[in-house]
Amino acid sequence: MKDKKRPPSVKPLARERIAVLFSEAEKIFHENPGYSDRYVALARKISMKERVRIDHEYRRRFCHHCSRYLVPGANMRVRVHHGWVAVTCLGCKKTTRYRVERTP
Repeated sequence: MKDKKRPPSVKPLARERIAVLFSEAEKIFHENPGYSDRYVALARKISMKERVRIDHEYRRRFCHHCSRYLVPGANMRVRVHHGWVAVTCLGCKKTTRYRVERTP
């Protein structure tokens, strides 16, 4: 089965829409967190459909297990321990760890 080719101009448009959705999620989180979660779900759906990676700056702003928009102190707990940052989503209680480089 042959894969459908998309016009090359679709990927930059998808990246732009993902950026807009994350900025809107950040703006509206304190008024209605449900909308923020919906915006993140839409951004993930766009990235999967168009096969575009979500940028590094946005990738750590949502839970990869339940697709919630994460804000430290509100629905996310952050702990630093032995060169790792442990981020716990308080919605689904899943923990994601990120490596941290130490500066001399």
